[in-house]
Amino acid sequence: MKAVIFEGSGQEGVTLREVPKAGIEEPTDALIRVVRACVCGSDLWYYRGLTDKKAGSTLGHEAIGVVEEVGPEVHGARPGDFVIVPFPFSCGTCPVCRAGFESGCPRGGFFGSDPGMGCQAEYLRVPLADGTLVVVPGGSERARGFSEEMLDDLLTLSDVMATGYHAAASAEVRQGDTAVVIGDGAVGLCGVLAARLRGADRIVAMSRHEDRQRLAEAFGATDIIPERGQEGVDRVMELTGGYGADAILECVGSAQAFQTALDIARPGAIIGRVGVPHDVTIPPDRTFYKNIGLRGGSAPVRSYDLGGLLDQVLQGQIHPGRVFTASFDLDHIGQAYEAMDRRQAIKSLIRVSEV
Repeated sequence: MKAVIFEGSGQEGVTLREVPKAGIEEPTDALIRVVRACVCGSDLWYYRGLTDKKAGSTLGHEAIGVVEEVGPEVHGARPGDFVIVPFPFSCGTCPVCRAGFESGCPRGGFFGSDPGMGCQAEYLRVPLADGTLVVVPGGSERARGFSEEMLDDLLTLSDVMATGYHAAASAEVRQGDTAVVIGDGAVGLCGVLAARLRGADRIVAMSRHEDRQRLAEAFGATDIIPERGQEGVDRVMELTGGYGADAILECVGSAQAFQTALDIARPGAIIGRVGVPHDVTIPPDRTFYKNIGLRGGSAPVRSYDLGGLLDQVLQGQIHPGRVFTASFDLDHIGQAYEAMDRRQAIKSLIRVSEV
């Protein structure tokens, strides 16, 4: 099968190779034929050489596809089912999973982190399938009738829409709140959409790029702040009468983004953080004296999908797939990464096969 393999930073280090086809290895596995995959902003950290990645790893952690085969202990999915593959895999039965935090499952892990389980490939082995896969009602027969827009929307439920929702849920966005979203990548834009779903009255998107600003407004942003650093903080404080925001969605993970989140939080606010942290230090006195809450981490995708996001997508109530602004096939995977790296695309879609 074809799979995208990491060999080093930069476009030449992201290569398409023929590798042995994935298959069932454990009785709890499922084998998926990948229909759509994509490139994540977090993939750019090692593409740019900013974080380590083991050479030879199969890349990608977001996919939708059709079940080809299941192990004898898999009961929740059957061959022919059309499924969403959340980026964390999990058992679904332990106390952590039952509490709705399957991204922290002690038996689980993450696609793209194991050298042989990347989603940017023609086939994908899914461990712990019963606790991981989200089955879309109607199977592949129904899915063959889905529009490209619907497939795009469903693909976001493998990561970015659920992660944006996790930022809003972690920040406890409530009806009537003023919420500020830091980060205008696909996750941040989905965070804007999630804040709207949760009833925020004012949604401030901190974005410097016109194409992303337009999409943020389409998703529900009421205000756009392009400034960064102290200028950005001053603008938020001006908008909030000097008090700060009720909820902050930190969707970047950089030191500057987290500092901004602290600076714009009103006393008693909660920061929902989903950006993978890089060189972030949390000063305890800053959170203590302002009673600032801090929550978040890797999104429990399956819980959010089954908790309402899948239904909202299938009913056409939300269209998070608009974050895909460029599409490629596996043969042009280097261009898919380059387009995101150069901000020529908000998020790159990878068309792997037909339903």
